[in-house]
Amino acid sequence: MNNRRAFLAATAALAVTFSASQALAQKKYDPGASDTEIKIGQTNPFSGPASAYATIGKTQAAYMKMINDQGGVNGRKINLIQYDDAYSPPKAVEQVRKLVESDEVLLTFQLLGTPSNAAVQKYLNSKKVPQLFAATGASKFTDPKNFPWTMGFNPNYFVEGRIYGQYIIKNHPSAKIGILYQNDDLGKDYLNGIKAGLGDKAAGMIVAEASYEVSDPTVDSQILKIKDAGADLFFSATTPKQAAQAIKKIAELGWHPVQILDINATSVGAVMKPAGLEASKGVISVNYGKDPLDPTWKDDPGMKKYFEFMAKYYPEGDKDSSFNSYGYSTSQLMIYVLQKCGDNLTRENVMKVATSLKDVELDLSLPGIKANTSPTDYRVNKQLQMMKFNGERWELFGPILEDSSPAG
Repeated sequence: MNNRRAFLAATAALAVTFSASQALAQKKYDPGASDTEIKIGQTNPFSGPASAYATIGKTQAAYMKMINDQGGVNGRKINLIQYDDAYSPPKAVEQVRKLVESDEVLLTFQLLGTPSNAAVQKYLNSKKVPQLFAATGASKFTDPKNFPWTMGFNPNYFVEGRIYGQYIIKNHPSAKIGILYQNDDLGKDYLNGIKAGLGDKAAGMIVAEASYEVSDPTVDSQILKIKDAGADLFFSATTPKQAAQAIKKIAELGWHPVQILDINATSVGAVMKPAGLEASKGVISVNYGKDPLDPTWKDDPGMKKYFEFMAKYYPEGDKDSSFNSYGYSTSQLMIYVLQKCGDNLTRENVMKVATSLKDVELDLSLPGIKANTSPTDYRVNKQLQMMKFNGERWELFGPILEDSSPAG
């Protein structure tokens, strides 16, 4: 009798253990995920004043096609649903609601632009839908305390501005600074960042500030105002269209200030060529990724993979465009996170994986630059290197700069 009781007890214990291990092995899904598919959504300015960025979305769609051709992520095909928001916040709100409520995506990926991301941030956080790797560096998109479901990809604009301020203090200590900035979170973060970098010298060094609206046809009047104020160092906190206009106008005026340009507007094809390659010569900025135009990376394995991808999956795209290499890198990181999620494709787990990146090196990251995140620091890119445009391409100079101070 005792033996029978012992046998039954052992059998029951075995059954409990088996059911527990089964539970651990069970797949977990939120809306947008299944055994066969992972739905992710984005809006992009395929039209409108920031349509120069449209190629980023096209690169990302091509990357997902490549992943699907390779069998998908853990056997699941990626369904990237894209809508045009024309860089209009009201349009972005409408399209993101559609992605969440009609398409039922698991997450949003690389929503592009500070205004569009700002317009949907509270909504996505209230719905607990990841706003993942947003294509903006405004400080409000790396604020886990207030917006735990939002995570930007781009280097923090305030931090980048602070780096420029520190660079100016060291290399141009007597400069008279004029600043052109976009009148939104992007421009204001840069403005506040450069002032933080200049410290108590900011008030004495900055001789002019001029803002513009995205809808403004030109920035000519702002450039004239800054020149007339006697500036000999020009900081352009702009997006591609206005950045190109500013460089071109400065050349037309025969004005020769030191020019510093934010990272968002460093595309050779979308900014430097329209502005004029000769006019763009000497412009200074920063980077964290390999430039496809730089012969330094001719035999680099990561760059070779990128060029092979472009040739096969986006042949009509400009392989030398930093916008397209950006689209490639962001897509690679998105796929990395989804792979790490395994069969636990819940929105909560997506955020858990994305906020615990450890020394992730992407194909096109500069040597020594790694992505590290934590539940209290959502910034993906905290390392940058200075660069200067030589009339044909960007040339890196100086050491890797790391800024782990508060982000604004």
